[in-house]
Amino acid sequence: MFDELTRTAAPGTPLAAQARGLDMRLMLRAGEEDTLVIIRDGAVTEARRGPHVTPSWDTRLSAAPGDWEAFLAAVPRPGYHDIYALLRNGRMAWEGNLLPMMQHLMYIKRLLASLRPEVA
Repeated sequence: MFDELTRTAAPGTPLAAQARGLDMRLMLRAGEEDTLVIIRDGAVTEARRGPHVTPSWDTRLSAAPGDWEAFLAAVPRPGYHDIYALLRNGRMAWEGNLLPMMQHLMYIKRLLASLRPEVA
């Protein structure tokens, strides 16, 4: 579900340039499936699916697979259009050190939105 981040936010992409200096380990959880996203200098260098043995992450965003799918639709319906909407509606949980995520919130939002198919 999150593998494409290594392409959409690869080193040298415009998206990676938006978060220069950001180094973080972002865990994305869909149900019981974890994907560890390694971000170095704003670029996603790895998106490693679990299971992980003793994973280390800075921030984890967790939602049910169906909620992630609704969020990642080309045109998400209201309540699924933004990670804050998911959080507010109790469909997503944020855990861990939220400081790097909040400092780069627009980047994180654009990073996740980069997984949506383009609307023709």
